Amino acid sequence: MTKLLNPYAAAPELMQAWLAFSNQVAESGLEKPLVELVKIRSSQINGCANCLNMHTFEARQAGETEQRLALLSAWQEAPCYNDRERAALAWTEHMTLVAKMRAPAHVYEELDRLFSKEEQVKLTLMINVINGWNRLAVGFDLFDAGLGWKA
Repeated sequence: MTKLLNPYAAAPELMQAWLAFSNQVAESGLEKPLVELVKIRSSQINGCANCLNMHTFEARQAGETEQRLALLSAWQEAPCYNDRERAALAWTEHMTLVAKMRAPAHVYEELDRLFSKEEQVKLTLMINVINGWNRLAVGFDLFDAGLGWKA
């Protein structure tokens, strides 16, 4: 297979800034397991094998169970997620598919009930960050090009 573009080599300063921003958002105070669930759900929607590989590993490291990881794509029906996680996952799906799903009032109202205004910004930025990484990884085939993260 032909290696695709290495974004780190092509635009090192921007990629380092993107990585620094991504880390800053990830460490902004939201619960680590919640952040990983958001990253995984967005990556499932976007079909990003590289990010799924990385974030399921990191979720396990943060104490996430195999059951909750296995049920994440069906979180609406699975009883193992709390209200805060459900609100975050609904917001993640709507923001990841914003052109199709928009941000309906009922989804935002539940988010607003369970997350402070600051947390809402942090969560939305986290969703933007993982969607950006998904697009880089899928677009440049980073997993198969040997540039992706491997457990």
